[in-house]
Amino acid sequence: MTRFIEGEARSQSVLFPQRLDDWIADDNPVRAVDAFVDELDLAELGFEGAEPAATGRPSYHPAVLLKLYIYGYLNRIPSSRRLEREAQRNVELMWLTGRLAPDFKTVADFRRENGVGIRNVCRRFVELCRELRLFSQAIVAVDSSKFKAVNSRDRNFTPGKVDKRQQQIEQSIERYLAALETADRTQLAEVEAKTERLREKIQTLREQMRRMDAIREELKRQPEEQLSLTDPDARSMISQAKGTGMVGYNVQAVVDAKRHLIVAHEVTNVGSDRSQLSKMANAAQEAMDKQRLQVLADRGYFNGPEIKACMEAGMTPLVPKPMTSGAKAEGRFSKADFIYIAKDDVYRCPAGQLAKYRMTTVERGLTLHRYWTSACTRCPQKSDCTPSDYRRITRWEHEAVLEMMQRRLDRKPQAMTIRRRTIEHVFGTLKQWMGSTHFLTRGLQHVSTEMSLHVLAYNLKRVIKLLGMAKTIKAMRLLGA
Repeated sequence: MTRFIEGEARSQSVLFPQRLDDWIADDNPVRAVDAFVDELDLAELGFEGAEPAATGRPSYHPAVLLKLYIYGYLNRIPSSRRLEREAQRNVELMWLTGRLAPDFKTVADFRRENGVGIRNVCRRFVELCRELRLFSQAIVAVDSSKFKAVNSRDRNFTPGKVDKRQQQIEQSIERYLAALETADRTQLAEVEAKTERLREKIQTLREQMRRMDAIREELKRQPEEQLSLTDPDARSMISQAKGTGMVGYNVQAVVDAKRHLIVAHEVTNVGSDRSQLSKMANAAQEAMDKQRLQVLADRGYFNGPEIKACMEAGMTPLVPKPMTSGAKAEGRFSKADFIYIAKDDVYRCPAGQLAKYRMTTVERGLTLHRYWTSACTRCPQKSDCTPSDYRRITRWEHEAVLEMMQRRLDRKPQAMTIRRRTIEHVFGTLKQWMGSTHFLTRGLQHVSTEMSLHVLAYNLKRVIKLLGMAKTIKAMRLLGA
């Protein structure tokens, strides 16, 4: 007799439970998925096939495939082929789908053809969270993160990449031509095969050069002078976390500071966040149904018109100003060293002189006022201020909005700590679920659908953690009724 726990023999006859329901515990997340989808009006949400066709072969109900996908993203099984296998062997999925096992193409087609419906389901779950009063604190954090696309860096081209690649090809051709000339002078029988290989390589490189020329002409027709061959919507972006470039998408998200639920998200192929603040804040304002919202964002979102738009909508943005002063970097006074005196509309410089208003210009759609003092030429601190004849101070016509926000930030030094602990963990969790891989779909619309499934799975898991399984299912059924 061994001292280990032993299993039953494979030939032993066993009597399985007669009901699949006996295999699913009461606190199993599949019960929440089932309750949530059953309360949805899929036709109203925009799903195709919610009403059966009068003729032809019967199809799967969209609810079955939606449950399959939500389960897959909850359990890190986003692939349609893997979901096909799991539906045939996974007891939880057998219970969830009624032992239906659609093939992978049916599963993949459902995600591709019902992007609008899936995104609406994600929004409906956020509305459910709002009805459950989970957004009690009107503070949100906005941030973005880069996610890899299915397009590799080798199949993404910009004019700079084409130039660099053509230089490499030219150097390789020159090297092979020199080797070919040496081989021709040798005239040995054993180098004939090598000569033929060199000619083949040179021919291949010349074909690549012609291909680069064609890509260069194609880039001239692209609005952003960037071309991705596998996923046309993917763009090359700088990833600050990795310190290198990547071809992918920039995912914007707004997260509730108290419950850490994602209240709004959007997938973009624009690498910069400068123009995203008001759009994401307005989406959060609508989703949470809170007019007076405090919005926390990092320096990448600092943009005067965007901040002004948030304030005009009744929100309170808190965005630190980027430390990009060239004068400060070179050891001279920065604009922060000049104090604005509103009642006199002048700036007081570090030397105590008053810089008066001189002129107004319009640059990139912004009305800017210029200030300077005539005392610069004889100032003893001029070398610490400017290398030019005069130090000119530029002030945006709505600069008071930014100054008001800075005073709020000074009174709330923990704001950026709250922002960081609120949203950084969310992106870390989503990327950990995805693993070191990329989006499975191509195109901005399909990638947005895929991201909505990730967000829905994340929010569902958070709500179950906050309320417990019994309360979550009860709330879904009550709100659905």
